[in-house]
Amino acid sequence: MKTKIIVLIILFVQFTLYAQEIKFIETELSIPTASISIHGTLLNPTSNGKKPLVILIPGSGPTDRNGNNSAMKNNSLKFLAEALANNNIASYRFDKSVLSYTKEQKSKIDSITFNTFINETKTIIKYFKTSKKYSKIIVIGHSQGSLVGIIAAKNNADALISIAGAGRSIDQVLKEQIGKQAPFLIADTEKVLNELKKGNTVDEFNPMLVSLFNKSVQPFLISWIQYNPQEEIKKLAIPILIINGTKDIQVSTIDAEQLHRANPNSEIKIIENMNHIFKEIKGDVNENMASYNNPELPIIQELSIIITTFVNHLK
Repeated sequence: MKTKIIVLIILFVQFTLYAQEIKFIETELSIPTASISIHGTLLNPTSNGKKPLVILIPGSGPTDRNGNNSAMKNNSLKFLAEALANNNIASYRFDKSVLSYTKEQKSKIDSITFNTFINETKTIIKYFKTSKKYSKIIVIGHSQGSLVGIIAAKNNADALISIAGAGRSIDQVLKEQIGKQAPFLIADTEKVLNELKKGNTVDEFNPMLVSLFNKSVQPFLISWIQYNPQEEIKKLAIPILIINGTKDIQVSTIDAEQLHRANPNSEIKIIENMNHIFKEIKGDVNENMASYNNPELPIIQELSIIITTFVNHLK
């Protein structure tokens, strides 16, 4: 009996040391694009042989390679990249291009459109395909990055993974959000969105909507609003995995189901208790919101397991 206990203790210690071992090499990598150089981090597993590579596309706003911005720090993308690297999957995660401009370059920032993000992502995919160092190139888009990834992956990537991606065009999403938060503004919102959808900027609108329809962001919205995620995902003939969480308070699981129905060849996984930033939430909305600014809280383990299984089954 004592011998068995000693063996178990030794095995536990060995496993702990193995788990703590760094199993990847981290490299800073900048990739030039037509707009600006994209700055990111490449994680390469230390094991021998060609590995699959995932390209992690961040969500909306001035979000960096780790999934953080000035309003929140949760390290969601950083933790996911490291978990995948420990599962023998390489990754490249990058800062959104807006973060590479200075405040003095406001005109260049204002010239960024949704198509800018798409073209930058296509260039990143091409960079790694040209290197021929990886067995597969898989695009993972989070939130707004889901639609970017869906469009950029066509004829470029070997597979696509959408995490917390909207299943409707941005005008439909905004209408729903305003309808829930400020229903008295829905008519004014629809009026502006209808013009933006036609490709027209709007000079006069309800001042209460200025944060949403500031004149400088209207060109970006015009370029974004033209894309319907369901129509775009129909165009893909590559393996697709759609993921969402039951505790996501930003993007509903209904959106994941809409994307799945649009391309029935896709796989769909709904992760119980996962929120928008991959954290496990067992409590109320206050716990959910607090997780957005908790950089030490790990991501839910099921996410990396599901992604690893999908990637390993790619032919």
